Amino acid sequence: MAGTGHVMTSIALLGAGGKMGCRITDHLLALDGYALHPVETGPLGLGELGRRGLIAVPMREAVAAADLVVLALPDRILGPVAGEVAPLMRPGAMVFMLDPAAAFAGAVPLRKDLAYFVSHPCHPSVFDAFPTQAEMDDFFGGTHARQAIVCSLIQGSEDDYRRGERLARDVYAPVTRSHRITLEQMALLEPTMAEVCGIALIQALREALEETVRRGVPREAAEDFMYGHIKVPLGIAFGRVGFQFSDGARLIAEYGRERLLRPDWKSVFEPQRVREQVRAIVTGELPTFG
Repeated sequence: MAGTGHVMTSIALLGAGGKMGCRITDHLLALDGYALHPVETGPLGLGELGRRGLIAVPMREAVAAADLVVLALPDRILGPVAGEVAPLMRPGAMVFMLDPAAAFAGAVPLRKDLAYFVSHPCHPSVFDAFPTQAEMDDFFGGTHARQAIVCSLIQGSEDDYRRGERLARDVYAPVTRSHRITLEQMALLEPTMAEVCGIALIQALREALEETVRRGVPREAAEDFMYGHIKVPLGIAFGRVGFQFSDGARLIAEYGRERLLRPDWKSVFEPQRVREQVRAIVTGELPTFG
């Protein structure tokens, strides 16, 4: 295995056999410099660890020995688990999270002598060019395709930021750029920009495709037309090409905006709305939106 030049770092990985846990496990097993202590209780997760030749470690044992405790857990349980593990951690250790929701919602209690860090992948850019099919097929990133990441230090020193970012670069590799932002800015990126807006609008495109097929257009023709007409507007709207929408396209797009988007739709970015969104993710209950 290729060395990274790190001093040996002890990692307690909670949820090691889950989807993200397995990604992180695979990365850390391929690197020197890390002593991995996987924590898992579910039968499926234990099976995934077994396929990697690993045996789960009891949580108390793993956490007490860890330099960093990585919480690869669902948002709904992350806060309570963070509160459970913090008293077990040694002073100066770090709680490392993969998503801002629980921390931004105030569900993660902060122990004064611990560091708290969160990092999230940007995923491979739709505008990037990947030379191999494996890279092109890696939609999530962190297996073959390169991606950027965002990082935020919630509590701790500059040395803590550096060790958190170093781990983030390793678990999300290959990484092109690492952006240092605040926790509040990370919540604006996700859930608000990427999920509240991005996923909702993309799902609407899929529904538009299905409605077109329902009304008699052959599916292959509809899919070819939709996929091409996603790429061109993306290039124009984000300034990636040297031409603009036609006069007719701009005109009819305004017709669509008036019928598809509420006039006040950008209010989802207001601080109160962002807090409602992250609370919804943590509690599993949608907020009312007047």
